[in-house]
Amino acid sequence: MIIPWDTEVAAVDPAQLLKDFEPRHEFFVGIDSDGCAFDTMGIKQRECFCPWTIAYFGLQSVAQAARECKEFADLFSKTRGGNRHKTTKRIIAELLPSHPMTNGCTVPQYPHYFAWVDDPNSVLSNEGLEKAIEQTQDPQAKKELELALAWSERVNWAIEEIVKAMPPFPYVRESLAKIRPLADIIVVSGTPVEALRREWQEHDIAGYAAVIAGQEMGNKTQHLDYATTGKYRQDNVLMIGDAPGDMEAAKKNDTLFYPINPGDEVKSWKRFADEAFDKFIEGRYAGEYEERVIAEFDAYLPELPPWEK
Repeated sequence: MIIPWDTEVAAVDPAQLLKDFEPRHEFFVGIDSDGCAFDTMGIKQRECFCPWTIAYFGLQSVAQAARECKEFADLFSKTRGGNRHKTTKRIIAELLPSHPMTNGCTVPQYPHYFAWVDDPNSVLSNEGLEKAIEQTQDPQAKKELELALAWSERVNWAIEEIVKAMPPFPYVRESLAKIRPLADIIVVSGTPVEALRREWQEHDIAGYAAVIAGQEMGNKTQHLDYATTGKYRQDNVLMIGDAPGDMEAAKKNDTLFYPINPGDEVKSWKRFADEAFDKFIEGRYAGEYEERVIAEFDAYLPELPPWEK
């Protein structure tokens, strides 16, 4: 049974649900959602993020280049699955100015918003933006942060309106059914929790997860820390994800990682159900096997865009 989101505990500290989580099994599996359990990355980035990024940040004159930069940054590079604010800054400040299709057009820049993104003390969410807007005394900074907040809220609206009836990848349901008798399952995601709950409940798989953790509970590294530290042996914790950020969260917690390869998701989930989970439970996952699947995953996501090679 999934722990309710709308509890008094969540109202005080959303992450308390993870901090108070009590293991029921000897093993733990954290699972990312967008692009990992669900085939939602493409439609969210192409149909929800991209049009409103062009509209709000004034990229109409470089729209085609912006689309290519957006697709590379968020789907087919090592920043896949990253925080929306970090990748937006990368697109506007780094990738677009060097794209050959800008045709000499000036790419608008947002230095105050970018400074907020780069500040290690910033909480990169709508709530974090609201707090930064309240605290700033600089009119230009306030204008840029309000623009970013309006864009982020519009993207959330678009996702709610557009991303519906997107089923989990084949072999996800079978994998969840295989995991549940032997390991605790928690959704570990940077997506807002209400959107996560809606997707997992829509396809009747929410009941497999003890907690559905979204951005309100912290980042993925924190999710794993809160839910597992001092509760499981490190080799008994596995994170499943489709992005380098998922792997980074696992490694920062000294736990294991299983990749879902972008473009080969079905094959990846079948391999997990057929062999990887068994190796994990039997203590044969760490070492050579994990190194091999991670090396394969790394080859799927280049660092440089094709126009810079």
